[in-house]
Formats: sequence, structure tokens, C-alpha cells
Amino acid sequence: MARLDFIVMGVFALLIFGIGLTFTRMGNKNGQAFFEAGGETPWWINGLSLFISYFSAGTFVVWGSIAYKFGLVANAIQTTMAISGFLVMLFIAGAWKRTGVATAAEYVGKRFGANEKQFYTYLTLLLSLFTTAAVLYPVGKMVHVASGMSLNMCISIIGLIIVLYTAAGGLWAVLVTDVVQFVILTAAVLIVIPISFNEIGGIEMLIKKAPEGFFTPVNSEYTLGFMLAFIVYQTFYIGGNWSYVQRYTSVGNERQSKKVAGIFTALYLVCPVIWMIPPMIYRIINPNLHGLESEDAYMMLIQKVMPAGLIGLVLAGMVSATSSKANTTINMAATVFAQDIYHHLLRPGASDREVIWIARLFTLAFGAATIGVAMWIPSAGGIVEVVLSTASIAGGALFAPLLWSLFSRRQTGLSVVTTSVVSLLLNLYLKTINPFLTGVKLNRTLETVCGMGIPVLLLAIFEIWYILKKSRSDKALQMEMNAGRKVHTHSGHGIEQIHFAAREQNAFGIKVIAVSVMIVGAGIVALGLSAASYILEVVTVGAVILIGGLAMLMAITRKRV
Repeated sequence: MARLDFIVMGVFALLIFGIGLTFTRMGNKNGQAFFEAGGETPWWINGLSLFISYFSAGTFVVWGSIAYKFGLVANAIQTTMAISGFLVMLFIAGAWKRTGVATAAEYVGKRFGANEKQFYTYLTLLLSLFTTAAVLYPVGKMVHVASGMSLNMCISIIGLIIVLYTAAGGLWAVLVTDVVQFVILTAAVLIVIPISFNEIGGIEMLIKKAPEGFFTPVNSEYTLGFMLAFIVYQTFYIGGNWSYVQRYTSVGNERQSKKVAGIFTALYLVCPVIWMIPPMIYRIINPNLHGLESEDAYMMLIQKVMPAGLIGLVLAGMVSATSSKANTTINMAATVFAQDIYHHLLRPGASDREVIWIARLFTLAFGAATIGVAMWIPSAGGIVEVVLSTASIAGGALFAPLLWSLFSRRQTGLSVVTTSVVSLLLNLYLKTINPFLTGVKLNRTLETVCGMGIPVLLLAIFEIWYILKKSRSDKALQMEMNAGRKVHTHSGHGIEQIHFAAREQNAFGIKVIAVSVMIVGAGIVALGLSAASYILEVVTVGAVILIGGLAMLMAITRKRV
């Protein structure tokens, strides 16, 4: 990497950090602004945030590694995410909004009780530690490959930046930086693709020189059965992950909740096809990567084909994507700890300001622990193994019971906790103990099928049992009644004040997005004009972004007038 690349990365990092500080003033005023972003955020902001929060540099390292080795299989895996997003849009997103809750933790407390809420809170925080580390490690790996700095140093620096701006601004900082990061990443990938094709002589050469089976959507490791089981997992994860539930509940109504999932679905139908082209191209350029080396394919291509300055832009996009997923999970973890553990259990009389500061302190502590886990990942077999194993062991066990309960009045605290505990223990046994005792190790398909199938089977058994007993959950019925009455619990004046505050926050957030996008566009134009090659491609992308940001700023200004 040249000095210019480090400068570019530094400038974009300062921009993202500055956005977080911009919302410190808003987050300091009240807990609703910090934790819920006012409760009426624009659906398109939440949709873009959900989309970019779902992937990270891990997309380019995990799925990029698979794309390098197996080709179109990586696209097929990511297409399952679009299918799952569509299912969430049809059935789940609106159901979360109908509950009347702001967070998944609040839902668990009302639907099942305080003990169940604590149980799921602790398990979710533990899982979040690993999922956040799993997105921090890949971007540290990419910066390590590009810069030559030690892997642990890269992980620490990037993790610290993410933690600091998330602690400063709360959910609005997360939402706005997500949108800006989406713009940076999209610009970076759009610039990489034509340059990469130029390196090998066009798309015809990719098709001609690709190894046999490179364009088949399934193979012996990632079978059709794996794809179907993965659709189930993704549906549980997109619909039930506590970080993403906030995206469905912090908009104005059910229809907007569905639109949030709709944006996710539409973008995941298109973007993976574009994202996976570069590592597939690098298979043609250098077919000799083995083992964990394939994790570096994306960055190796960037270093080979991109001129100085543009490497920094691409890395800034990768860091941005990772920041988005990590800050979403860290914000959720801080919200759950501050509100559901500190405020409700330890200090019921704490003020909003005190709870916000506790959330910030927990963000720093949780971030430090995440950095430590990220450094441990190479010892666990690499990022692909950690991501897919975590999904199969914990994904269905934690998220399936809550999603099932959205549509069932019969499930109780006993049934959902039993399902989660038994599923976790069985899946851990199959993954870690059974291979040593019997010598039998499940392949990727069976591991995923068991991870999703065990909790679903247990929930079905409980559902049939409750039907035979003609039993219904009193807490479920009470929650439905309370959700129906919620709209009448405030005076008209009070509701109007809440709506006015939310509109003010929305307008401010959109203005910050517009100005930030303009800065990104102007920066890319300047970078293109100073580049030694591919000037037209870079300047065109930057100009489109700059004009888009200007149009957004003019639109919100006219609306306010």
C-alpha cells in the first residue's frame, strides 16, 4: 500500500467517526433517541441499514473464499439470503411491529417473563460476542494483507474506531453510518469490477479459463440440502436476530416494517452477483491458493489491479461494511445490557442520562472482548468454519423459539427455554464431542440440517402437546390486549410531541446522510482526478454519488420549508 492509500482510509474513518459524534447531542437528550432512534425512522434508512448490517468484510472473506474455490456456489449461498428476506417480509417483519415492543428483549419479558428474559439476554450477549468478532476478524485480515501490519494490530485499531463512534451516538449513529457505508462500499466494488475484467481480457476469458464445475450452483460440500437448510437458518436469523428486530420496530407502522425487509430482499437479489466476481476472476489470475490462503483472494486481487489511492478506497469500503455489521450488534448488546440488566434489575431508579452512560461504558467493554475473540479465530480453524459452525449450533436454538411464539399463543417460557437448551446441547455435542467418541463428523449439510431441524421439531412437539391439552399462554393473551390498547395510553398532545420529536430527528439524520454522501462523492472524484489510470471510471462513480447527495439535501430542505 502507498501512503495515499493510508490517507484515503484515514479520511473515510474520520468521516464515519465524525458522524457518530454528530449524534452525541441527540443521544444525550433522552433514552428513546439513543436506543430507538425516536421510534419512527424512515423505512428506507432502516432497509439500507438492515442490508449492509447483514454483511461485512466477512462477505468478501468468507463467501469470497468459497467463490475463489468453487465459483458460482458462493452466489447460490447468498441467493438463499434473498429468499429468506422475502419470507421475513411476508410473515415476520410486520408481526414484530404488531407486538408494540421496541426491542426483542422487551418482547421476551412481556411474552414469557423476567426469568426467560434474563436467560435469552445472557445467551444473546454471548452469541453477539462471537458474531461481532467474526465480522471484525475478516476486515483486520484484509488490512493486514494490504498493509503488512500485524493482524492483531489491524483488528485492534479497526475495532477501537467502531466501538468509539457507536458509544458516542447510539442507534441513529448506527443507522446513518450504515447508509454512508453502503455508498462507500458500492462505489468501491463498482470501480473494482471493470478494472478486474480488464486484467484478464474480459468476461469471455473468465468463462473460458474457469475450472470445471466453476459455474454450477451446488457441489458435494454445499449441496441442495444445505441450501434449503440455510434458507431456514437465514429466515430465523434475519427475522429473529435481536439487532435486526430493531429495524422492524423503529419505523412508523407494519407496512413500513415490511418495506424494510423488502429493500433487503431486492438488494440481495442483485448485489451478491456483483460482489463475487472479483475472487472468481482471481482464480483465473492465480489458481494456486490453498487452505486459509483463499481467504485473502479478494485483497490479493485488489493489490494486483488497483492503482495507488484506489486500494485505500476499496479497503475503506470493506472497513465500512464491517463497521456496519459490528456497530449494529454492539449497539444492540449495549441496549440490552443498559436497559434490561442495569436499569430493570440493578438500578430501577436510574435516570435516562445514567442509563445512556452505562450503555456507553458497556459498549467499550464489549468491544474490547470482541477484539480478543477476533484474535482467537485463526486458532479455531479460520473464519469459514467459525461462521458456519456458530450458525448451525446457535442460530436455530436461539431465534426459532421467539419467531415461533410470534404466531402461537400456546408456547410458554418452559417450552421455548427447553427448546433452546436442548438444541444448544445437542448441537454442541454433535459438533465437538461426537467426532471424538464415535469418529463420525457431520458434513456441512447434516450439521446445518440438525442445527435448524432440532429446535423446529421440539417446538412442534410442544405445540401439539399444548393443543391436546387445550392450553394457551396467559401472557400471550395479555400481551395482545396491551398492544391493542397501547395507542390510547397517551393524550393527543403527548402523542403529537412524540411525533414532532421523531420528525425532527429524521430530518436531522437525513441531512447528515446527504452531506456525508456529498463528501464521499467529492472525495472519490478528487481521488479519480489524481489517479494514474482508470480516471474516467473513478470520476464517474464519484460524480454520481455527489449528485445523489446534493439531490437528497435539496429534497429534505424543500420539504422542511
